Amino acid sequence: MPMKQANTTGRRGFLLATGSLAATPLISSAQGHSVQTTVDGRRKLGTLEVSSLGLGVQNMSRTYQTTIPSRPEMHKIIRTAYERGVALFDAAEAYGPHEVERILGEGVAPFRNDIVIATKFGWNIDQQTGERRPGLNSRPAHIKVVVDGMLKRLRTDRIDLLYQHRVDPHVPIEDVAGAVQYLIREGKVRHWGLSEMGLSTLRRAHAALPVSAVQSEYSMLWRGPEDGVLALCEELCIGFVPWSPLGVGFLTGAIDAKTRFADGDIRQIESRFSPENLPHNLALVTLLNSWATRKNATPAQIALAWLLAQRPWIVPIPGTTQMVHMLDNIGAASVRLTSAEVAELNQAVAAIRVQGARLPDAVLAYSGVEAPFMEK
Repeated sequence: MPMKQANTTGRRGFLLATGSLAATPLISSAQGHSVQTTVDGRRKLGTLEVSSLGLGVQNMSRTYQTTIPSRPEMHKIIRTAYERGVALFDAAEAYGPHEVERILGEGVAPFRNDIVIATKFGWNIDQQTGERRPGLNSRPAHIKVVVDGMLKRLRTDRIDLLYQHRVDPHVPIEDVAGAVQYLIREGKVRHWGLSEMGLSTLRRAHAALPVSAVQSEYSMLWRGPEDGVLALCEELCIGFVPWSPLGVGFLTGAIDAKTRFADGDIRQIESRFSPENLPHNLALVTLLNSWATRKNATPAQIALAWLLAQRPWIVPIPGTTQMVHMLDNIGAASVRLTSAEVAELNQAVAAIRVQGARLPDAVLAYSGVEAPFMEK
């Protein structure tokens, strides 16, 4: 039997049947219910106000399936998201590398002052060529050079939210905070955050310079932040931004037990999507489908609404290169779950033990790292 390549035909096919979604503020769910595709809620990441849902632009230079999206179409998605109320756009130096920041800068140019731009530093990337070199680099002098390059690529004079993408095990977090504080005084950065850091490092970073946001993978498919990270964010009044809130497409229902992934697609080497584990983990999709029917929504909207219901300072950033998916995702903002429904859904999600790791070991090694202490 031929392998089924990962695709989004099922999700996209249904949604396209509703017509030209870019021209209308409504989208029909699988049950025929019209969900308003605008984001009208606001949330706080520390003291930084953003829309309740953001847009991750990671794949706008190259998709998981390694195809190159149409640049004008990516600009159109970015601009339509803004028109529908999205005010947080998330990029990184490492995406491309560099090219995603250029795409975002081009796309938001007409309304740059009305939005929040987030991007990330920390990988060892050549600033002239964009070549990805081994390891990490959060040396203060390097951070300052990186930010100057970011500003040019993003066509802006400041970065609203600057994250350390991964903790550098060779640089004290206090030194990193000092570099960011310098950039804040220079007016080049407004707020800062950390991604996938160790808990002690987050506490030290916040003591050195108040942290506005933490970014980490978090979804029904991987709930690791519930083991300490969310509690610490709550204690320190730090916002939380889940990346991959739809489980790299899994929670949309676009993947089934026969799905196999193309070479170059990171999901091919994530054991949670292996032929052995995938059938078991599809219990989550079954659960989402049942709730989608119950709430007159789509599985993706239920998955995002569940995240929004966990804490009032959680702001998911689903990414996509498909207009119809972006509109479907932001429809989650209008899905309301009562406290009783959240408790019921939490219990059902907790009963499903996901099998397999979320990332390959070589990539996981960069998560949960604690920064070294400063030499006395």
